[in-house]
Amino acid sequence: MQTVYLDNAATTPIDPGVVETMIPFLNQDYGNASSIHHMGRRTSVAVETWRSKIASHIGAQASEIVFTSGGTESNNAAIFGVLENSNRKQIITARTEHNAVLYPVEQAKKMGYDIIYADLDEKGRVMPGALEEILSEETALVSLMHVNNETGTIHPIPELTKLCRERGIPFHCDTVQSIGKMPVSVDDLGLDFLSMSAHKFKGPKGAGALYVRAGTPWSAWMHGGTQERGRRGGTLNVAGIVGLGKALDLAHEAMDENMAHITALRVQFIKGLKQALGDRVRFNGDVENGLAHILSVTVTDDRNQPLDGEMLLLNLDIEGICCSNGSACTSGTIKPSHVMLALGYDEEMAKSTLRFSMGKANTSEEIDKTIRALHDVVNRHSSS
Repeated sequence: MQTVYLDNAATTPIDPGVVETMIPFLNQDYGNASSIHHMGRRTSVAVETWRSKIASHIGAQASEIVFTSGGTESNNAAIFGVLENSNRKQIITARTEHNAVLYPVEQAKKMGYDIIYADLDEKGRVMPGALEEILSEETALVSLMHVNNETGTIHPIPELTKLCRERGIPFHCDTVQSIGKMPVSVDDLGLDFLSMSAHKFKGPKGAGALYVRAGTPWSAWMHGGTQERGRRGGTLNVAGIVGLGKALDLAHEAMDENMAHITALRVQFIKGLKQALGDRVRFNGDVENGLAHILSVTVTDDRNQPLDGEMLLLNLDIEGICCSNGSACTSGTIKPSHVMLALGYDEEMAKSTLRFSMGKANTSEEIDKTIRALHDVVNRHSSS
């Protein structure tokens, strides 16, 4: 049975060109980039070469890039690195953030910080007026993602960062779902901190980076050696860094072509689901203006009752279709998506929500197969 992989927001297959670029740093140029001998110097040159290339893709300086293990570490480093340098006691975020932001700010709450969650509009966006109402002289940091990982909704980041700049408040943005898929410029967005993760755009797992705007008060979060100019201890993952850079290069080279392809698949998917399921499917988030690769749908039976999300996922998996509900799975029990709860869904409706996330390898035939499979599953389990 052919597998249809529609979980690209969770991770992506590594590009063969990325693997090819990484291999020499796994079996030939394996020196520690901190060593002063010629083996170390070779890997150090590779690290700095790719640091410059990565920086150029987001309009940054090479010195503003700190290599990390991925998005979660980058988010933690940004948040706690700012708090270490601030006397202010308030953090602003949104309840639709990834847990890699929500859990760190909950930890900060235990340390005595006030956590303020910005109000969302009906599409799940934090609009400027909502942020302006809660900014204060006590705000140490605003952390809001660029593109939501469950719905594809895009926050109006430039308008939000403008409000923060006027008040001298640093702004952190998790761009894990947007970078490599749409243009991301730290100056155009007005960012002080940016998180990225290679495996979201066909790079290796365990490799990421944090952008730190020069002059922004911030301290290292991970201590150890003096790597990364004292900003992140630990032996550098040279092969991962090379893979991160190469993957970002390839993503930018094919960005327009890839997104045109994925947008066409999205249009086909929405039209086909409407025809197949009618009122039994609803689309979540900013359907018109969200980033095309993520499609969030909530599925009900013919009496508008939510269908069990675990049942939907397992039945689709039997048909060879890989997707998700965008939330954690613990001991075989699917928890309701915190994003859907934040958008006003009750627990049962949140559990009946599926996330399909597309990549450049997906085809029109795969979308048709998925529509037919979901239609058949819903019909089998609908109440008459």
